[in-house]
Amino acid sequence: MKTVLLIDDDASLLRVTEYNLSQGGFTVFAASSGQEGLDTFHKVQPDIVVTDVELGDIDGLEVLKQIKLEQPDIPVIIITAFGSIELAVRAMHMGAFTFIAKPFDRNALRLSCTKALEMHKLHRRTRNLTEEINRLTGAAGMETVNTAMAELLQTALKVAESTATVLITGESGTGKEVLARLIHRHSPRQKEPFIGVNCAAIPENLIESELFGHVKGAFTGAVKDRQGRFQRADGGTLFLDEIGDLQPEMQVKFLRVLQEKKVEAVGGQQEEEVDVRIVAATNRNLQDAIGRGDFREDLYYRLSVIPLHLPPLRERKDDIPGLVNHFLKKHDAPAEVSFTSEGLQKLQNYDWPGNIRELQNVVERSVILRSGPKITAQDILLPHSGEQSSIGKFQLPPAGISLEAVEKSLIEQAMSLAEGNRSQAARLLQIPRHVLIYRLEKFGIIQQSQK
Repeated sequence: MKTVLLIDDDASLLRVTEYNLSQGGFTVFAASSGQEGLDTFHKVQPDIVVTDVELGDIDGLEVLKQIKLEQPDIPVIIITAFGSIELAVRAMHMGAFTFIAKPFDRNALRLSCTKALEMHKLHRRTRNLTEEINRLTGAAGMETVNTAMAELLQTALKVAESTATVLITGESGTGKEVLARLIHRHSPRQKEPFIGVNCAAIPENLIESELFGHVKGAFTGAVKDRQGRFQRADGGTLFLDEIGDLQPEMQVKFLRVLQEKKVEAVGGQQEEEVDVRIVAATNRNLQDAIGRGDFREDLYYRLSVIPLHLPPLRERKDDIPGLVNHFLKKHDAPAEVSFTSEGLQKLQNYDWPGNIRELQNVVERSVILRSGPKITAQDILLPHSGEQSSIGKFQLPPAGISLEAVEKSLIEQAMSLAEGNRSQAARLLQIPRHVLIYRLEKFGIIQQSQK
């Protein structure tokens, strides 16, 4: 919607100008005095303001001043029958978009409003891009200095305006869900639900019910009808994290939903239409999974209409200093606390297998364990850097040790580092996922994998 607030104390000219702008496709809110104009501005929040200078109470330049104090990006067009070079210069210095002298051609005003609207949209998109760069990198108040990351976010904002299915790839901890939320927030569906589901965190016997819902009595424990994630996301965006862990049977059913845009609840007899935009994510190489027969090729092409790849932190280490400063503020570190140049160098020399999530943990740990206000390289403990004892250096105590206890401890550590993600924990332990699931059940820690 293109909304214009029109302020003029000349009732006849106000009606004519309102009609002409309406004919040009603008929705016009009219006010006959400066104070009425400001009151209307606060109520309707227009895209553009067109105001006369002589208004009887508050003049147009004062209206311009107050609007610019509240919302600097709003374009304000000044019109007056008492045009002069001095007045025009003054208005422009105060932030007016342009200055039009009466009498003016109706097409000239329409053109000025159109250009003002385009400028307003550009400023808003630029501001949103900056905010989302900061949000995605975890560095509020700072811009990414990495070219690849900035280009990715620009692409994401373009993609957001479409309805295309998006597949986000990248290692664990790079911010895939944050990018998905960015796309949703800048899409036409932004006022509708954003529903997320981690396909790897839901037991295989419950995933169909979670996605498509179930009817009462469909299985033991189904005591009432329950909507699935698809129904809850109707009109909005459904974010499917770890889509690569979806089992073959569910891949077939999911593909059918993408094709038909209909879901059938478990135990139900009728299909229900759903209008959902799919944004999927995975840290797996789906092309390799297709080659092994673990992932359907037709589903892959359905999902990857728009592929977006988030680079790992080791490929954008130029962002590390800014991220570190942000995490210091986030964890309420005293103002005098900072990393020494040697400390920052140590962080930039590290490969960050856990990416931004791991960096945040290291910064928090360093703040707690620091020996003084300056965090040195010695204060920084990097879990995968070889500073801790590796398995090859482990010495068996003379009294012996329980192998099961060691195994259970390693699994618990892997689950903690992977934040409950079984696929990621299995990769950390370098074992197949099904082997990890067996050991989680064996040691009674299966619940930790279902966060």
